[in-house]
Amino acid sequence: MRAHKNRASLMDTSNTYKKRWLRAPWSTIPFLLLGIGIVGFGKDADQALTIDPGDWPHYGRDLAASKYSPLDQVSAANVDQLEIAWIWQSADYDLLTRNPGLYINPNYQVTPIKIGDRLYATTNMGQAVALDPETGIEQWRYDPYAEGLRARPTGRTNRGVAYWSDGINERIFLGSGQYLVALDAATGSVLADFGEGGVIDLAVDSDPRVTTYTWRSPPIVVRNAVIVGSQAMAPNRNWQTAPPGYVRAFDTQSGELLWRFSPIPGPGDPAIETWADSSWAYSGNGNVWTMMSADEELGHVYLPLKTTTNDWYGGHRLGDNLYGESVAAVDVETGDRVWHYQMTRHGLWDYDPPAAPNVLDVVVDGRPRKVVAQVTKQAFVFAFDRQTGEPIWPIEDRAVPPSEVPGEVAAETQPFPTHPAPFDLQGLSIDDLVDFTPELRAEAEAIVSEFVYGEMYTPPTLLDDSPGGTKGTILMPGWVGGANWGGAAVDPETGVLYVPSVTSPSVTALVPPTDPDSSDFNYVRGLPREVPMPSGLPLLKPPYGRITAIDMNTGEHLWMQPNGPGPRTHPTIAELDLPWLGQRGRAAPLLTKTLLFLGEGTEAALSILPIAGGKFFRAWQKETGDVLWEIELAAGTSGAPMTYMANGRQFIVVAIGDEGTPSQLVALALSR
Repeated sequence: MRAHKNRASLMDTSNTYKKRWLRAPWSTIPFLLLGIGIVGFGKDADQALTIDPGDWPHYGRDLAASKYSPLDQVSAANVDQLEIAWIWQSADYDLLTRNPGLYINPNYQVTPIKIGDRLYATTNMGQAVALDPETGIEQWRYDPYAEGLRARPTGRTNRGVAYWSDGINERIFLGSGQYLVALDAATGSVLADFGEGGVIDLAVDSDPRVTTYTWRSPPIVVRNAVIVGSQAMAPNRNWQTAPPGYVRAFDTQSGELLWRFSPIPGPGDPAIETWADSSWAYSGNGNVWTMMSADEELGHVYLPLKTTTNDWYGGHRLGDNLYGESVAAVDVETGDRVWHYQMTRHGLWDYDPPAAPNVLDVVVDGRPRKVVAQVTKQAFVFAFDRQTGEPIWPIEDRAVPPSEVPGEVAAETQPFPTHPAPFDLQGLSIDDLVDFTPELRAEAEAIVSEFVYGEMYTPPTLLDDSPGGTKGTILMPGWVGGANWGGAAVDPETGVLYVPSVTSPSVTALVPPTDPDSSDFNYVRGLPREVPMPSGLPLLKPPYGRITAIDMNTGEHLWMQPNGPGPRTHPTIAELDLPWLGQRGRAAPLLTKTLLFLGEGTEAALSILPIAGGKFFRAWQKETGDVLWEIELAAGTSGAPMTYMANGRQFIVVAIGDEGTPSQLVALALSR
C-alpha cells in the first residue's frame, strides 16, 4: 500500500530506534481560528485563564477533550527531521530497591500535562513527578509510599493528573490508590489545607455500600471543582447489591465535598420507572471509569456512564436501567443532571461509553451548533446539542434480537444514529470472515459454527458443553471496541473528528457461579472470553485497526485508513503481497495545526487478542490519511500523545511500554 523510503537509524542510550519518512502529496486547509481552551480557575479569580499555545494543561489539552494543539513548528515539510530528544523511565522502577519482587505493569497509559516550565506525569503505582520539559530531568517527585500515605506499592495503570490555578497559586491533583492528593505545583509538597492534611480518602462515603475505591483516569478541574469518577467502590462486582458509581466534586482549595452525582436514580426521579421490581434500590455501578469533558462557559460536565450491575447479565434488573450506558450533562456548581441520553438500553455487552465526549462547535445545515460527540465501543458517534441534549441528527430505534437466557429480558430496541455512519464493523456474518485463502475461510467457518453470532446486540448466551452445544456469543464489536479509552481528537478549526478503532470480537459465555458464596447472580461470565484464531490469524477480514476522519459539520466520512501493516508477515499469508491490514491496538490520536499523530498501541494492552499493537508511531496527513513519516520505538505506544513548546522547540511526548520494555516517556523534537 505504501512504499517505505529513506530508512535511517537513530541511537539513544538505552535502545535502538528506527525512523522512516514516507513522502506523500500534501496540502493545507485554510485555518480560521486559533485553538483556545480554558484552564480551571478559582472562585476568587476575575476571569478564566486562556491556554498558552505552547502548553498542554489538561489530559486532552482542553476541557473539550479535543487533543488538539495549534502548534505548527513540526509540519509535513520537516517531520522527517523528528528525533528522540529525551527519554524518562517511570519512577516506579526506583521502588524495586525497597520492594524486591514488585511487579510493575508496563502498560503505561499516562498522558503528561505541561504548564509553563514543568511537565507533570504520574506512574502506574500512583507517584507523581514534575519534569523539565526540555530535558526530561526530574524537578520533583511525590512518592506516597515514602510519605507514609500508602503501604506496599500497588497499581495497574494511572492516566495522569489535573491542574488548577487562581492566577497566583498552582495545584496538581493526583489520584493515588484510594486517595485524592493535592500537591504544590512548584515543589510537589502536599498542601495541608486541602482535605485532611492534603488528602481525601475516596473510600469514605456516606453510602455504607462504598467500602473501597479505585480509579485510573485523571481528575478533571472545572471552575472551582476537582471532579473524580471511580473504577470500583466495592471489592468486586459479583453481587447484585452494589454501590452506585458516584461522581464527586470537591472544592479545589479546601477539599470540601461540593456535590455527589449518582448514576442510579433514587426516589422522586422518574427514571426509577426504567428499573423493574424496584431494582434501582440495590443495583450499583454505572460509574465513570474513563475521562470526562466540560463546557466551562455553560457550566456543564459531560459524564460517560458505565453499565449497571453487572456487565453481561441483567435478569435481576429488568428494564432499560437509566442512567447506565448514557452520556449525562451535569451542572458543575450543583451536580444536578441537566440532560442525558441512554446509548445502550439494559446493557448486556459491556458497551459503556469508553472515552471523554468531545466538545466542539460546528455548522450543521447552515446553523451554528454547540455539539458534544460521544464515540462508543459500538463504533457509533452520538452527536448532541450540548446545551439541551437534542440529537444533531436523527437517532432511530431499531429492533434487536431477544435473549434466550432464563430470567433475562433484553431491550426490544436500541438507538442507532443515522449520522455519522459507523466507523468500524458491527455484527458478524459469514461474509465477514477472513478469506485470504480457502483454507483460512474454512477454518474460520468451523470456528464460528461453535458459537452464537449475528447482528450487533445479539445477546449473550449460556455455555453449553453438551454435544452440539455452543460456546457462547461472539460480540462484534467486542468490549474493547470499536473505540476505547484513547477516544477521538477533533480539529476546532475544521470540525473534523479523528477516531481510531479496533476490529476485535470477544465472547460472552454465561455460566452459573461455581460457588454460591462467590456471587448471588444467576449467571456470570465464564470461558472462553476470546474467539479462537484460524491458524493464529484474526477471525475477520481486515482492517484490524483503523483511523477514520469524520466531518462533524455534515456527518460524512472523509477518509478511513488501516492504522498499520498488521500481520502481513504471518507465515500463512506472507507470500500474498497484501496491503496494510491494520494493527489491533488501543491507540490514541494527537492533532496539531498541521498533522495527525497516531501510534499502533502496545502488546501489553489488556483484553486484546494476540497479534496486537506495534512499535511504530506515525505522522499522518490530516486531509487525506496519507502517512508522511514513522519511527519505530522500543515498545508500542501505551498512552495518548501530547505536544508543547519549550525554549522555542516543539516536543511531542508519548508513553510506551511492553513486557520487554520498561514503562517510559519518549520525547520527540526536530533535529537541531
